[in-house]
Amino acid sequence: MRRHVDPRAGRPVAAADLIDVPELLDAYAAVRPEPADPAQRVVFGTSGHRGSALAGTFNEAHVVAICGAICVHRKAAGVDGPLFLAGDTHALSTPALRTALEVFVAAGVTVMLDARDGYTPTPAVSHAILRHNQGRAAGLADGVILTPSHNPPRDGGLKYNPPHGGPAEPAITETIERLANAALPTALQDVPRVPYARAARSGLVARYDYRTCFIAELPQVVDLAAIRKAGVRIGIDPLGGASAEYWPVVMETYGLQGAVVSEAIDPRFAFMTADHDGEIRMDCSSPYAMARLVDLRGRFDVAFGNDPDADRHGVVTPSSGLIAPNRYLAAAVAYLFGHRPAWPASLAIGKTMVTSALLDRLAARLERPLVETPVGFRWFVEGLCDGTLGFAGEESAGAVFRRLDGTLWTTEKDGFSLGLLAAEILARTGQGPDAVYEAVADALGPSYYERIDAPATPRQKAWLRGLKPQDLQLDQLGGEPVLSVEVASPRGEPFGGVRVKTRSGWFAARPSGTEPLNKIYAESFVSLDHLQAIQAGAQGALDALSRGA
Repeated sequence: MRRHVDPRAGRPVAAADLIDVPELLDAYAAVRPEPADPAQRVVFGTSGHRGSALAGTFNEAHVVAICGAICVHRKAAGVDGPLFLAGDTHALSTPALRTALEVFVAAGVTVMLDARDGYTPTPAVSHAILRHNQGRAAGLADGVILTPSHNPPRDGGLKYNPPHGGPAEPAITETIERLANAALPTALQDVPRVPYARAARSGLVARYDYRTCFIAELPQVVDLAAIRKAGVRIGIDPLGGASAEYWPVVMETYGLQGAVVSEAIDPRFAFMTADHDGEIRMDCSSPYAMARLVDLRGRFDVAFGNDPDADRHGVVTPSSGLIAPNRYLAAAVAYLFGHRPAWPASLAIGKTMVTSALLDRLAARLERPLVETPVGFRWFVEGLCDGTLGFAGEESAGAVFRRLDGTLWTTEKDGFSLGLLAAEILARTGQGPDAVYEAVADALGPSYYERIDAPATPRQKAWLRGLKPQDLQLDQLGGEPVLSVEVASPRGEPFGGVRVKTRSGWFAARPSGTEPLNKIYAESFVSLDHLQAIQAGAQGALDALSRGA
């Protein structure tokens, strides 16, 4: 089972593949979603609602309905402090932010907008919420971020972060979803709004310097002094995202050597190279989307990129090119738990159920607790807030870790600290993160890992989501006895799919929360051939079940 690679992958995108920005913006206001169509209703995945105005899945009505629902939720939950409102560089983020402001001001919510009227990374919003709420028992803040993450330029997205600063938990998103879909048919008529020009001048609008406040505290998370002293030459590609307005300031403020290879911001993302399927997708974990920085790797000691809202990272070294996300997570964990003397000995390592099991082995070697969750960063928030987790990461190149002194940094994924950590590793050990990973693999076994995305209908997705352990009659996988069939995390949280484990490998399958896909993950600790045998066994078992469903 191999992923198809489009001939355009890794090549500069063609003019014919670029979005027509005026057409997209017109569709945002003009297209009315059909609430009877499940594809056009509000659906929160693992982190917010996403869609395209052209497809009737992310339009003005969606944003009005969702923001109106958030106002209802805030009142019911007693959240009466300011709401931090920000957006990334996708074309739909700006009009959606304006729409959101109209709804929130009409509801009497105090809104914190960026002091520069610039773009804002997701981790900076989480940081702002936590900073405001620290030591408070009342007047707590929350936030809304307009971003579809790494998704194509035609897409828009909206994420809600409660007062804990991280992605909202299912109980909250399910309420927002239900309220928003009930309001969707008449949202443009019935949800109160204040015209944007008046809303922007309202006394309910305040300004917050996200960039200065976030950047000022980065030395509390990563040893920037060591990076500066070692003279590590850093290359950074923001991929046209919100971090493009942050990285030059970081480099200048802390005297770091290197360069931001491009500060260009273009809602068409015309400077991108195509992803594996020929799409424009700002996925910093993809060697095809990151081809520009990979090609420049010889100029730098270490390099990294971010997606448009900068909650993901992709690390590049001169010898290895782009490091696979799971490998970098292993390197980060191995380094952090050996170079953070102020961290309590009880701090655990957090990973999702589809992240490499190499982290399970590494946690055992480090004698650290392992916390395994379903997919979605929202499952880590409680452990980050209560001091359980020192590190939390997921296979899609998103992670966060604590400050140097062991206190909380953010409750969102942070592409800034994970990128800079690669430079710290080199500065303090003399080895790149790729070499650190190789040492881990030599000690614990090499990992062969792959995720395949399979097109799926709503019925196929619902079927997979509803599987029970007894449904999967699978005794052997990859030539080994099956040890477990799981549909929930070790703590009992529903996985929303199935995971099957053997002694030397595993596979998991789950439906995407926002795309018409089923995702199949697999890993072997034996060989690439063994990985392919696991994938074939997984596909065969799932196909047989789906035919009988």
